[in-house]
Amino acid sequence: MPLPDRIDDLEQLEELLSRPSDALAQTLGQVDGDILVLGVGGKMGPSLARMAKRAGPGRRVIGVARFSEQGLRERLEAQGIDCIEADLLSRDALAALPDAPNVVFMAGRKFGSAGSEWLTWAMNGHVPALVAERYRGSRIVAFSTACVYPFADVRGPGAREEVPPTPPPGEYANSCVARERLFEHFSHLHGTPGRLIRLSYAIDMRYGVLHDLAQKLVAREPIDLAMGHANIIWQGEANDWTLRALAHCDTPTSPLNLSGPAISIREAAEGLAERLGVAPVFTGRPADTAWLIDCSRAFALFGPQQIELRRMLDWTADWVGRGKASLNKPTHFEARDGRY
Repeated sequence: MPLPDRIDDLEQLEELLSRPSDALAQTLGQVDGDILVLGVGGKMGPSLARMAKRAGPGRRVIGVARFSEQGLRERLEAQGIDCIEADLLSRDALAALPDAPNVVFMAGRKFGSAGSEWLTWAMNGHVPALVAERYRGSRIVAFSTACVYPFADVRGPGAREEVPPTPPPGEYANSCVARERLFEHFSHLHGTPGRLIRLSYAIDMRYGVLHDLAQKLVAREPIDLAMGHANIIWQGEANDWTLRALAHCDTPTSPLNLSGPAISIREAAEGLAERLGVAPVFTGRPADTAWLIDCSRAFALFGPQQIELRRMLDWTADWVGRGKASLNKPTHFEARDGRY
């Protein structure tokens, strides 16, 4: 099915974000059994679960969350996803969940970390330990973040998976190192196969680096260039590659960088500004370092990006310019102090 020149509405957006590739359907054919999505209620969870179901309509896909968003559970169930309400901080709730040979772990906490750091550490450290114990006999593909790395020189390829997780200061980034280390510990202990998906900035019309830039442009707000570069990837592609990673698990679990090539924040903002018909205002200057990752291993496994920057700029400018829906969750991509 060809890609549209514009995304008209939420229904079309959700269809695109959950559209599986032929490669995904083929790959999941090599992976038997149900898929359990823990933390399905987040930004990416609903479209990932729907994509898994569309890629294998006969397979059971189970979504677990607290379902605090009104109507989400009903929408997912209408798409064929079995939904279970549970608090992942509860051992009893985890014990009551069904067994599944394939687990996608999406639970975690970033925004609001400042001021309630204890909850961030509980969600990003304690919950992974509970899940790794409960599902020690499963494959576990767990979402992580590029923030576990130190800043990389913007003139280089970005951090490779071998770079030790030594993030700059910040409770969030350090709690994400704890998440990885706990999954690693239990993978070593029980022989659990897995992957740690070090994702950088998935793009949804309602959220993401490009959405943040476009909103600032429309509001005539200045754009801070201090974090002058970032890796971005279309969220639908990130969903697709994450699910395909179920067929590429290691024992013990290992990290996999997942995003697209690095972009210049200034150039992306100028591209959006041209499409929106506004004059951009910039502050600061790009630093010599940024949170950048080398995704060559992901490209070798899954191929190059299919949704290129130009198309994402077209879609984002059109969407934000028409005042369409926003999740109202800025990425804070410009933050260099790790405070969210």
